[in-house]
Amino acid sequence: MTPSEAFVETLVANGVTDMFGIMGSAFMDAMDIFAPAGIRLIPVVHEQGAGHMADGYSRVSGRHGVVIGQNGPGISNCVTAIGAAYWAHSPVVIVTPETGTMGMGLGGFQECNQLPMFQEFTKYQGHVTHPARMAEYTGRCFDRAMSEMGPTQLNIPRDYFYGEITCEIPKPQRLERGAGGEQSLNEAAELLAKAKFPVIISGGGVVMADAVEECKALAERLGAPVVNSYLHNDSFPASHPLWCGPLGYQGSKAAMKLISQADVVVALGSRLGPFGTLPQHGMDYWPKNAKIIQIDADNKMLGLVKKISVGICGDAKAAAKALAWRLTGRELDCDATREQRFEKIQAEKAAWEKELDEWTHERDPFSLDMIEENAKEKPFSGGEYLHPRQVLRELEKAMPEDVMVSTDIGNINSVANSYLRFEKPRSFFAAMSFGNCGYAFPTIIGAKVAAPHRPAVSYAGDGAWGMSLMETMTCVRHNIPVTAVVFHNRQWGAEKKNQVDFYNRRFVAGELDNQSFAEIARSMGAEGVTVDRLEDVGPALKKAIDLQMNHGKTTIIEIMCTRELGDPFRRDALSKPVRFLEKYKDYV
Repeated sequence: MTPSEAFVETLVANGVTDMFGIMGSAFMDAMDIFAPAGIRLIPVVHEQGAGHMADGYSRVSGRHGVVIGQNGPGISNCVTAIGAAYWAHSPVVIVTPETGTMGMGLGGFQECNQLPMFQEFTKYQGHVTHPARMAEYTGRCFDRAMSEMGPTQLNIPRDYFYGEITCEIPKPQRLERGAGGEQSLNEAAELLAKAKFPVIISGGGVVMADAVEECKALAERLGAPVVNSYLHNDSFPASHPLWCGPLGYQGSKAAMKLISQADVVVALGSRLGPFGTLPQHGMDYWPKNAKIIQIDADNKMLGLVKKISVGICGDAKAAAKALAWRLTGRELDCDATREQRFEKIQAEKAAWEKELDEWTHERDPFSLDMIEENAKEKPFSGGEYLHPRQVLRELEKAMPEDVMVSTDIGNINSVANSYLRFEKPRSFFAAMSFGNCGYAFPTIIGAKVAAPHRPAVSYAGDGAWGMSLMETMTCVRHNIPVTAVVFHNRQWGAEKKNQVDFYNRRFVAGELDNQSFAEIARSMGAEGVTVDRLEDVGPALKKAIDLQMNHGKTTIIEIMCTRELGDPFRRDALSKPVRFLEKYKDYV
């Protein structure tokens, strides 16, 4: 066969049916036979969008997401998206055709060294060293993406697609993960048997291991409250009586108050990342004296961020099952207080829901000034500017069953963490620790390709939307209907909040003067609606979902919001300014 055929047949062996990217001459010989192989290449507007689509595709499906582009600029455009996929532990394979071997090092057209670009954001980099090894390296990249739970890079000199080779197409190899070491599991079970107030953190590993049922069984045996790790709101069903909501930035006060009382914490499938456990709502809630049992499939994460008592290197599903089995039939110290603890859980949850209902707007001096100022003006649509928290509550109430939601980075999107609740895993996709703008919309497009039967909704502020709105054309061109909610508050909110808190409201580069995003959407062939009345928020979402699911239409919902701002991302990340030079003395 030819190396192109070997490459494509190895994709087929790994179940690839969809790829994202922009066509290019560097891989055209292989692309020519995608269709008869049953592979659809979905052309995008920008390669970063393709990388995010591959990420969303893999996070919903649990399979590989694949992105490909032209050597040089097409590939370099993907770096940010692969960085985001790395911190989401998504098994994305990026195929990077490279300058031909006879032109390397000569500074030819679109030539660059493509391996160093991705070395920080990939679990494995396969560089095809000979045409005869095409299938070998391709297969290895797909295997490693799954075993290492992260992106891999397949780098192919463009002349290596041609020729005649003899090879065997490798069968996919999938790693079977166990529950962890016997000693560590036994030690963890002993800690739990003696725990008075155990709490479970359900992390991303629970989603990736399809371990929600096992997490529920362990929680029910212990009568333990379950909190979601940061940006993994889909790791435990919100309707379950023991669910308490997410930790981290703009998370649940109920979750934070309950975990602060823990004497034993089970971090199930969580690396306990530093940003996801920072103080919030004025609470330094991490239980300093609690015994921590951390379970992670990556041994390098154990004890990396938080001091732990027991580290279990294992699969979240198998480990939860093994721990529950070890506790079966045993009398636990926490059994005596089960009813008392359950009452406390329900009381904290009820108090938090009541606070959210009453928290209709931000109350800091800047936000109050903005609310007063916005009340005097009208948006271009003629209605009124809406409070973001009220909008988020209305969107929450109107969310359809089985919904998938992606959120971008930014102030309003982060406040959404308090309001997004899910019943099943693989439903919530955020930019995670990489925190890049322009993430949400292309990611939900990829998710929709993987699960066309599920409603797909993205959240973005107007700043982040400007980085991704062009992919509306991808939806329209290729009949991938989704719903995008754009919070139009005319500012870069997250960073502007720092200028409020630290720089005396000296706003530099934070203001955005936008046209109507609904009109822009309509010009691209999508539906566009502007919402400037609170009572229209829920109906607008429901109508957009109907258009998506029953009529194949993409809708951009532009919601006109006040310029009020929620808490900053990190108060610990900046310091009050000090100036020594005379010309800057007033800039404090």
